[in-house]
Amino acid sequence: MIQRRTAVALLASPLLLTGCGGGAGATERRTPARRPAPAPTPGTSTQPASRATSETSAESAPRGIPGLGRERLAAIPERCGQAVVVTGRGRNSPLCTVVLHERTATGWQAGAAWPAHNALHGWSAHHLNGDLRSPLGVYTLSDAGGLLPDPGSRFPYHRSRGFHSPGTGFEGEPLEGSFDYVIAIDYNRRPGTSPLDWTRPLGPARGGGVWLHVDHGGPTHGCVSVAKAHMKDLLRTLDPGRHPVVVMGYADWLAR
Repeated sequence: MIQRRTAVALLASPLLLTGCGGGAGATERRTPARRPAPAPTPGTSTQPASRATSETSAESAPRGIPGLGRERLAAIPERCGQAVVVTGRGRNSPLCTVVLHERTATGWQAGAAWPAHNALHGWSAHHLNGDLRSPLGVYTLSDAGGLLPDPGSRFPYHRSRGFHSPGTGFEGEPLEGSFDYVIAIDYNRRPGTSPLDWTRPLGPARGGGVWLHVDHGGPTHGCVSVAKAHMKDLLRTLDPGRHPVVVMGYADWLAR
């Protein structure tokens, strides 16, 4: 997210040392998770058994997630009821699309498609600190936070001045407000802690601080960014009781 001519100065900020997140916040107020909404009640078919045909069977078969191949679908836990799918345009592209899918009695239901950004250099199967690539994979989502007050998050919400985001991005765009709302992606972090927590189970060389956050109009260090209104939608919709995950990668990789 940092323009090369200002990178040295900006990297002095503890919030930008690893990916989009990093150091502990100065002050923090944690809002406990809201009580999960009850899971949808499974529906029943009204089609008479005597009229069942191959066509109607196909219509009633559980729907998968468009764009995800068998390998990626198999990586989504069975208990998962919500999946944020981030589809990159290419292995080296910083452009992507975000869609929230929710599991229903007949399969996965897709929400709206939102334009988004990922890391400047695209994607990596072995993300390293500073490689300017987003990590490929399926990761749980468990904690949120931001500079602004809790907008109604179902996740535990960690408000802190540590979410300040100064400077400019790779394309000269201002970064201010990028961390107004964030959701931590559980890549190389300890779930159940603030997105600002420094714990790196895989070691610091493997990066960390990979978040969903507010889009600033350009590529990121490793995070995925969407418009502020869409971040608020995610915070209000994603339910820890439904074990949400993010499935992220470029289209060809997701299709495997």
